[in-house]
Amino acid sequence: MRKPDVIVIGAGIAGLSLAAAISSRARVMVIEAESAPGYHASGRSVAFAHFGLGDGIVRTLTAMSMNALARGTGPGDAPFAQVHPALHLARRDQRDRLDWLAQVHQRFVRKSIRLSGEEARTLLPILKVGPEQCYEALLDTEALKLDTDAMLQAHRRDLLRAGGEVLTGARVSAIGREKGLWHVETPRGPVFAPVLVNAAGAWADVIARLAGVTPIGIEPRRRTVIALRTPGFSDVANWPFAKTVGEGFYVLPEGKGRLLASAMDETASDPCDAVPEEIDVALAAHRITSATDLAVRHIPHSWAGLRSFAPDELPVVGFSRDAPGFFWFAGQGGFGFQTAPALARAGAALLEGRAWPAALEAAGISAPMIAPARLGA
Repeated sequence: MRKPDVIVIGAGIAGLSLAAAISSRARVMVIEAESAPGYHASGRSVAFAHFGLGDGIVRTLTAMSMNALARGTGPGDAPFAQVHPALHLARRDQRDRLDWLAQVHQRFVRKSIRLSGEEARTLLPILKVGPEQCYEALLDTEALKLDTDAMLQAHRRDLLRAGGEVLTGARVSAIGREKGLWHVETPRGPVFAPVLVNAAGAWADVIARLAGVTPIGIEPRRRTVIALRTPGFSDVANWPFAKTVGEGFYVLPEGKGRLLASAMDETASDPCDAVPEEIDVALAAHRITSATDLAVRHIPHSWAGLRSFAPDELPVVGFSRDAPGFFWFAGQGGFGFQTAPALARAGAALLEGRAWPAALEAAGISAPMIAPARLGA
């Protein structure tokens, strides 16, 4: 009979980072439905850490995670991240958004440079320049390209070294609570523990309902990424990650003569093994051809993943009000990797009943801001 101190459902970046953070002080078992960790959203993330995502809380969590991401190493000393510039693109009528983003960078002591559209094109030679295309840009010279596999494997390694376990191929079929223990049924046998962590991503509300816990309104949203060739440009490795400040697209160099691109679509979806839809692939190709000089005639590869959001698009971290020992660690949207170090520290403090991290308090983030209670759970 498996009886750890804590059960964590979900072996994506959320579940593994929190499990690793508490594993030196508790016996932890991570339960994963799929055959390997990071199968869904975590394994399909482009994972670029920058300040163009989320509101002030998300940006603060990002800032508090950057140093840990930059110095972290995975198995075999694989780095978590490499410094890679990010270029935020704006039309003429979006200049105020660049002003605001520049203030964000200044607040977090990030090195950013304001550029004209023509100057931006010297960094991204395929870029179309003009009032309705790229009129101005902001260059973040300290953004990070993350190695998602290195992060996942490092957290798994730390968990296992501390005596924890990862049980894969163990889709949860039933959850109950009796005599102070959560009882989780899986095809690989039952597991019992006083604390149950819901880190199931797009399936977080599904797990809550199985446990008889009030859902928080998690909405999975599909995002599609396509791979593109860059005829005439073989050396694209030094091109920046480029992202429009509003609706539009992003591109990221990936290998010799290849870019990854997305229309930044957010299509509501049921929890599922997401696949790219033709309309989303076509939208990405259309936006790239409209904003750049690339002629997209062939798309060698595409994929989709589900990013899961709470109603207010903030992370949900803390114990449920109506179910003893049920701990939420969900709603990390498209910023799970870049906020993982700070959120894991916050989650570990709340789960273990320790003092709220002073650094988070000093940064203006309190536990109630990310608690499930704000959503009625």
